[in-house]
Amino acid sequence: MSNSVNETSENGQYDDEIIDSNAIAPTDAEGNPIPVTIPIDLAPGIKVVYTTRLGGVSAGDWGDLNLGGKSGDNPAAVRANRVALAKAVGAPLSLVAQVHSGRAVDVDEMFETNAPYGCDFSGTIIEPVNEDGPETYPKLEADAEVTAQTGIALGMFAADCLPVLLADAQAGVIGAAHCGRKGLQRGVIGSAVDLMVAKGAKPNRIVATLGPCICGDCYEVGDQIADEFDAQFPATFTLTRFGGPGIDIAKAALQELAKAGIPADNVISSTPRVGAATQYLDQDAELADLCAADGEGEGVGSPDLNERMEEIRHSLCTLENPLWYSHRRSSLAKKQHEGRLLALIVRE
Repeated sequence: MSNSVNETSENGQYDDEIIDSNAIAPTDAEGNPIPVTIPIDLAPGIKVVYTTRLGGVSAGDWGDLNLGGKSGDNPAAVRANRVALAKAVGAPLSLVAQVHSGRAVDVDEMFETNAPYGCDFSGTIIEPVNEDGPETYPKLEADAEVTAQTGIALGMFAADCLPVLLADAQAGVIGAAHCGRKGLQRGVIGSAVDLMVAKGAKPNRIVATLGPCICGDCYEVGDQIADEFDAQFPATFTLTRFGGPGIDIAKAALQELAKAGIPADNVISSTPRVGAATQYLDQDAELADLCAADGEGEGVGSPDLNERMEEIRHSLCTLENPLWYSHRRSSLAKKQHEGRLLALIVRE
């Protein structure tokens, strides 16, 4: 069993039956880490999982559950974290090299088990390194994945960019898209939906949810970028809490979903589940240690977990909520490195 922060859903309500991450050992009988994750039932037989920073073996700036393989973390730690996650989810991971493109790929045409945690086309460094230098898993550049198979967990890395998870339960087709500013501008959501439709899905049946990302109140980008983005996605211009112009990528994603033919009522909010999980972990010892080590200063956040929790206005915001990795937060704190979370979707 994973350290899932999980509530039972009935008629849209959530009860208080949440697994206590502090009551479960941080490692299993074999010494492997047990990730703390937030699962959401998106549709019958289809589950979305968000990883947090908790329950892994990465250290330093990458602590603790870093799943990204390009940030300079110890490859052995990344591998252990991914193996533990695949075990917790109960399905092999499918990973690609994300490059802020508009490209979607059909996992059914490429899936092969080439790593102990699944199918890795992200270009991650392989351990051990041989005498000729580092080896890597194959690289396939894309920012969306689609499959009609069961038992494959499509994964999107993020640390401020927006993961969008999609499913047509009737057709048995799921998709995942990595939606940064450039990916949204290049139509990555439309590409994912088009590929799902090619595999039998129908836009009016597709349900979607938006994962953790930096919110419009925090994503400061400068006048030119904000104006250009707002011209493409009207009403996404913001004035951030730092005083400068910003953009709301989640609002842009909603526009792209509507453009792709997905009804607004089919977009399911992840906020209730994530908000409950955040409140539950407000005294978590591991999270408190991570906050203390973040090195955040005035205007970014407090090293004290209680103060950090009080500052959260949007639980899904990667900058505000210390549960998530945030490239922008690490930059403001002048950290040299930052980890990556994974947003997953799997059809059971």
